[in-house]
Amino acid sequence: MSTQWDRLDERLQPTVAANVAVYERIRPALEAVTADVEARIRAMFHDVEVKPLFVSSRTKSVESFREKASRTLEADGEQVLQFPDPLRNLIDLVGVRVITTLPNENAAAANLIKRRRAIFDCRGDREKDIGSIESGTYGYSSRHLILRTIQNEAVRAYQEALYAEGKPNGSYLFEYQIRTGFAHAWSEIEHDIRFKAEDRRAWSPYFDRQFTATAAMLETVDSTFSDLHERYETVTSFWDEAGEGGTALSPERIKYIWQTLLPHVDRKSDDDWGWATELLAAHGLVRTVDLAALLQSASISHVRKALDHRYSPGPDRLLDDLLLWRYGPEHIELTAADDESRRDSLQRRWRQMQSYRSTATL
Repeated sequence: MSTQWDRLDERLQPTVAANVAVYERIRPALEAVTADVEARIRAMFHDVEVKPLFVSSRTKSVESFREKASRTLEADGEQVLQFPDPLRNLIDLVGVRVITTLPNENAAAANLIKRRRAIFDCRGDREKDIGSIESGTYGYSSRHLILRTIQNEAVRAYQEALYAEGKPNGSYLFEYQIRTGFAHAWSEIEHDIRFKAEDRRAWSPYFDRQFTATAAMLETVDSTFSDLHERYETVTSFWDEAGEGGTALSPERIKYIWQTLLPHVDRKSDDDWGWATELLAAHGLVRTVDLAALLQSASISHVRKALDHRYSPGPDRLLDDLLLWRYGPEHIELTAADDESRRDSLQRRWRQMQSYRSTATL
């Protein structure tokens, strides 16, 4: 397979070869820099809420360095090196990657590092997918930061190995990438096929199509998991009696809890959340945690099987049935009052529930 080095003008090869020789010599010192910045970044995630799936790092290989150092541009009709001094020009010789679970953790991981100004100075920060969004195309979402070390001893040792003259200052630019696990898998596969193929002729437009399609699906999956996690956090808060769980029930609060826990249950324009408040209050259920405890999937399943509703019940009816399932005759006495039609309906449903209970495994 033809490489950048293979295609490089012969008059430029000595310069590149000399840079490669220097890089090969000082690379062990640069690996120490890589290990140092990775360790510092790992330490920053101790005792904070954001917990990455994993943190990894790499020092650019000699072969990869030679390829990048061999890139050219056209200037005044002739080829010139894109990176005439690659050891100074390239900022991706050291890279640290943080893989997160959810997209919203990317920003948290970036801000965590940017606040540690005594250790790293952020010299660049961009969202890799912004261009894709604005152009209406797809690619993997990733946060890319350019960080500069500050008075780092490992960097000083590297600078001493690289430069015979000059005072080492401990400052060095490197890449810091943050992406989700799904985006990481996509980008690794795409990079292997697009940029590391053994034979660059082995290509098909179908590959582009599939990468675009999977990137679109990836965006949907990441978004869905974010929504799922947000809903989980909300539902968890309903059980915190000292916090959200202790919030008093009102018609609007009941509507919010219902739509969070049971978004699939058909809602009608005339749902009476005020009546729901009265039904719950009749049994002393006046807090968020009380309603959360009532709306359990096992109870809902039993009620549906027991009553075999001809039409899918809305929130009003289902809530009434759940209270009847839990409290039985007590619910009838507390909520039927002098309404004979309602009393008859509740008694009929209660008999169905009793019949079901006698045969079902609860």
